[in-house]
Amino acid sequence: MGAIDILEMAYAAAKTDEQRREIVLKYLERVCTPDERKVVEDFPQGLEWFNTMKPLSLHQDLKGKLVVLDFFTYCCINCMHVLPDLEALEEKYHITDGLVVVGVHSAKFENEKTSANILNAVLRYDIAHAVINDHNTVMWDALDIQCWPTMLLIGPSGEYLLPIIGEGQRKKLFLICEVVMKFFKSRGEIVTNVELPMITRLKDSLPDSPLLFPGKVEVDDQGNNLAVADSGHHRILVTTKEGVLLHCIGGIERGFVDGSFQEARFHSPQGMVWKEDVIYVADTQNHAIRKVDLKAERVTTIAGMGEMGEHKCQWGGAPGPEQVLSSPWDVCLGGPDDNILFIAMAGSHQIWGLFLRDSKWLAKEIEHNANVCILYAGTGKEENRNNSYPRNASFAQPSGLVNPHVDYLSCMYVADSESSSVRSVSLKDGAVKGVVGGDLDPMNLFAFGDVDGKGRDAKLQHPIGIAWNPLNQHLYIADSYNHKIKMVDPLRKSCSTVAGNGKAGKVDSSTLEEVEFNEPGGLCVSSTFKRVYVADTNNHAIRVLDLESNTVQELKIIFPAGSQPPVAEVSSLSLSAQPIKPIVPSKTPVTTQPQVEATVEGALCLHVNIKLPDGCKLTEGAPTAWMAYVKGDVPHLVLSKTSISSLDEPLSHQWTAPSMARDVTMRIEVSVCYCEDLTGTCHMTGLAFEVPLKFSEGSSDCDLTIVHRMDL
Repeated sequence: MGAIDILEMAYAAAKTDEQRREIVLKYLERVCTPDERKVVEDFPQGLEWFNTMKPLSLHQDLKGKLVVLDFFTYCCINCMHVLPDLEALEEKYHITDGLVVVGVHSAKFENEKTSANILNAVLRYDIAHAVINDHNTVMWDALDIQCWPTMLLIGPSGEYLLPIIGEGQRKKLFLICEVVMKFFKSRGEIVTNVELPMITRLKDSLPDSPLLFPGKVEVDDQGNNLAVADSGHHRILVTTKEGVLLHCIGGIERGFVDGSFQEARFHSPQGMVWKEDVIYVADTQNHAIRKVDLKAERVTTIAGMGEMGEHKCQWGGAPGPEQVLSSPWDVCLGGPDDNILFIAMAGSHQIWGLFLRDSKWLAKEIEHNANVCILYAGTGKEENRNNSYPRNASFAQPSGLVNPHVDYLSCMYVADSESSSVRSVSLKDGAVKGVVGGDLDPMNLFAFGDVDGKGRDAKLQHPIGIAWNPLNQHLYIADSYNHKIKMVDPLRKSCSTVAGNGKAGKVDSSTLEEVEFNEPGGLCVSSTFKRVYVADTNNHAIRVLDLESNTVQELKIIFPAGSQPPVAEVSSLSLSAQPIKPIVPSKTPVTTQPQVEATVEGALCLHVNIKLPDGCKLTEGAPTAWMAYVKGDVPHLVLSKTSISSLDEPLSHQWTAPSMARDVTMRIEVSVCYCEDLTGTCHMTGLAFEVPLKFSEGSSDCDLTIVHRMDL
């Protein structure tokens, strides 16, 4: 039996923390002897890094530090649950105290191997520490990592200490780190009061935008208004179907607060369901269900306590506000008179129910009182196991939930993301069945792909959004990691692609095969059944799929200046009434260019030539963009272009000034995401230029040329 096995057995048997500290100390004394000491090799060359200015060296930059390697994959809910623990650890032990956390991303899905997608995940989860893209699992294999998440502790001279496996280990992690820090400090090996200046924070480079990683979108009963889970901004936006803001519910900082729309706070809200004047919200990272009352303009918590619960082998049954939940990701209404709010509990791999009123469920008509929150289906094991008995079935991170309210189906449908499948759950007896995707082996959670077909022959890749269209009696699926919208016939168990070419990007088109999405997370069908609204998460946008014209266009979110306009006046608003949303951070340095003389009736030809640093290239699939606008009390947008794939040629645009043009200043912004060929380090940089324009009468054209060489 190895030293780690002996440690785990003794640690589990210990009765007090003092005993546990003594056990860990004896273990450290053993594994740090010359005969037992094992030194980890330095980080491999050529891997891409995030949140750093350059790749780090374990034996140089991190010498003298206790290093915690967090092996994770960004799809995994269990890995997400570890992030708050690591954040708390970093708050307790700053880098100058001698402890450093480094994330090691070892992908499960093919889509997760791409650096641009990992970059989005680092931004979406607000990860502040350095992260490595271990895309070929070189570090995973070398250190014999077996599962996600695993936290591996490495000593100040590169000593392999011990792994801590799984979520829910905060207390153990803190106790062991405390003992390890004291042990190596007593030996004079921990270096304190030394910063790591190469650690940066990519989140600080994000531009201001109306939406930030929107997770889900929902439509009201009449089809007039939309609710958008603006997950990255920790708020719910209610807009008209034209995109004009009606209510902003919550703030851009995360929190867990009930109250008025201005006072309320959420933490990464996701799925919603809208019933009359109430929106029910899965407040995912608060592990709670929130009720948004549009009439009273108040938010209340109706289930969950703001902390993550452990549900394996537990059925719940407490009143909602007293029942702990685990990362609820979506919700839908069902049961008699929609008295039950069903919850896709991604964190515990189950489906739960919250009784909004006294009601019954299942064929046995079991009676439950209002406010009770209880397990409906799922063992809590992460599996793709179908079963006629709901509590013998298993799910794998259910992330999308919809009830068609069709008598002949009498079931709800689940986008079961980690099994890459769509499942059905009977509302009569709770039986769980497969519809499309997944594998016959319930333990195989790697049966993913991108294949249209029937039943298990159809392949999806981490679908997390699902909606029902009553017109054609089909489901629409946000096949997130395939960057597609697909359609499922639940009776024939067939699946086919509707829109998307499979590439991560942002392309609107009248040809659906040319459309590009970027990890769409949610969708809903309009009341006319002719439009599908898509929360295009990594594009920070709501996209509209028109089923009649077969087109996809972005729905601009409009924040009206001053007072909120009545809905009747919405059609009179033009996009020029929108405030200009910068694409670079407000603190970006501005380079002022020489004045350019232009004519009122002539064209101004913009040429912006950006040269990347030597040995660098644009990060494939990452958001490089540029825009230009004329400054003033009412700014005038000149151009806005995203998804730039190359800087080999100058960025060019021809603009004719409005007839009312006078002497103005044009501002040009460029957001560049690039990586170093040699080291793989990724950077996100904002550039800003301002050019005075002097107009005179005439019709001759003129050039505005900017040449800028970037430095590392």
